[in-house]
Amino acid sequence: MNAKEFPRRRKKLMDMMGDETIAIIPTAPVYIRNRDVEFTYRPDSDFYYLTGYAEPEAVAVLVPGRPHGEYILFCRENDPVMETWNGRRAGLEGAVNKYGADDAFPVEDMDEILPGLLENRERVFYTMGTNVSFDQRVLGWVNQVRKRSRTGVNAPDEYVSLNHFLHEMRLYKSRAEITAMRKAAKITAKAHRKAMQICRPGLMEYQLEAELKYVFMQNGARDPAYPCIVGGGANGCILHYTENSDALKDGDLLLIDAGSEYDYYASDITRTFPVNGQYSSAQREVYEVVLAAQLAAIKMVRPGNHWDEPHNAAIRTLTEGLVELGILKGKPSQHIKEKSYTRYYMHRTGHWLGMDVHDVGDYKVEGEWRTFEPGMVLTVEPGLYLPAGSEGLAKRWWNIGIRIEDDVLVTEDGNEVLSSDAPKTIDEIESLMAHGIAA
Repeated sequence: MNAKEFPRRRKKLMDMMGDETIAIIPTAPVYIRNRDVEFTYRPDSDFYYLTGYAEPEAVAVLVPGRPHGEYILFCRENDPVMETWNGRRAGLEGAVNKYGADDAFPVEDMDEILPGLLENRERVFYTMGTNVSFDQRVLGWVNQVRKRSRTGVNAPDEYVSLNHFLHEMRLYKSRAEITAMRKAAKITAKAHRKAMQICRPGLMEYQLEAELKYVFMQNGARDPAYPCIVGGGANGCILHYTENSDALKDGDLLLIDAGSEYDYYASDITRTFPVNGQYSSAQREVYEVVLAAQLAAIKMVRPGNHWDEPHNAAIRTLTEGLVELGILKGKPSQHIKEKSYTRYYMHRTGHWLGMDVHDVGDYKVEGEWRTFEPGMVLTVEPGLYLPAGSEGLAKRWWNIGIRIEDDVLVTEDGNEVLSSDAPKTIDEIESLMAHGIAA
């Protein structure tokens, strides 16, 4: 990410906060995987969005109008012994010179320094509830200031969640953010293509998961944006299937929902294709319904339309398709009114996408669906799930689970499908799989 992005973001946030305020933004803690083994560390998205600082044990403090500098970073000091064991640290000097802090202090000194920064500030911008122990520290610092009221010092008397301001900022992607998201989508599309090329009956789901992660890392995306879903046959009818432990069977479909994270920005792509490279007639019929629903939904992603319009377009197309296939009986309008389609399509058609795969941003504003504006990025992901044994479902449809998902940027005059490199028509997919690795 361009280093100029971070001070611009901090300034914008402080402008919205106003005078006599202070913002406290801690990063994510280190989490233990088992015993003394840690999960791979990733900073809190809000914290990183403002700082670009990826080390643990850090807290950013913004103090608009502070004469000695408005941006303070509490972080780890350089420690040659610990750096020998666990890797290099930026230290206090690096926090200033590399990450643009006006002041940097040891994170261990926070309890001594922060109460002084809170003095005579009217409002504290801090999001309660994410880290209960840190919440208590913030309340303790404010109480320390209150106890000094007889000395003429005033304590803040209002707490304001940062979510509304900061998440509204994150909803609108800058040029640099869009560049990162295009890259993430291209890497992910490449991985999906590779999965299609090598897929064959007898492979294990986790072997394809390994190929996805290999392509991610080979192209600069060190981690998936979320656990990969690689579900063959009946497993494709489980929305968040992540065991990825079964063998792929001839004649089954394979649903892969996988996205890379590049420069802290997520992609999220789903493709569904036949394990043996050829859709059966039943699979083809259902697939065409889902694809038509996705294209109808994407068409509704444009400035001036509201959040629910793509979902409504998908529901109409899916329901009409289910009636045409004979899976639902009666009039589509009645099924839509009664929501009987939810037997086979039970989720929304998309979500915001950004630093988090289910990214921040309100879906409604003052009770009304939010209107699309340029710079917003969302997924469009209709699906149909027809598990074996469903009441009244003919056997030819059993265990057909299909979802098609793309990442879509709202532009000035419509939209851009960031993930368009991933094949999704039947002809494209069958052609790619027929040629295999040589393609």
